[in-house]
Amino acid sequence: MSVKDLHRRYRKAEDPVARSQWQMLWLLAQGTPTAQVAQMTGYTVRWVQEIARRYRAGPAAIGDRRQGNPGTALLLAGAQQEQLRVALGGPAPDGGLWTGRQVAAWMSATLGRPVSPQRGWDWMRRLGFTPQRPRPRETRADPDLQEAFKKGGLLLPSRT
Repeated sequence: MSVKDLHRRYRKAEDPVARSQWQMLWLLAQGTPTAQVAQMTGYTVRWVQEIARRYRAGPAAIGDRRQGNPGTALLLAGAQQEQLRVALGGPAPDGGLWTGRQVAAWMSATLGRPVSPQRGWDWMRRLGFTPQRPRPRETRADPDLQEAFKKGGLLLPSRT
């Protein structure tokens, strides 16, 4: 593309990522050294070179390409997720409540490799489960006084 076409693309780009990349190409086409383009745009020299390489492959390669990145594969496949959901619906292996550590142990056995307790916690939350723990109770409290206070029949002395 000509310098004029690159400038037009730079000025008309609505996507901020594509806009900065077209700006780099426009500056390079004007003869600006790569190091100066990097300094002017706030990117590294290596990234400016990478954008130029992409442009040589074709103008369609310019722009934000993160949307096409699917990321890493999930740790548990669909069927395994359903198995875990069913398992979490019942009692934990020790008969108590499920914890992140217990979910990680279940996943380790299913996957055949170690899984950190944090991943167990993440998957428990991802499937909509939360650790159910009873609210702690004050053991030193007098139940009769508490009941009387709830009914409004007891006023506690003020601490002044």
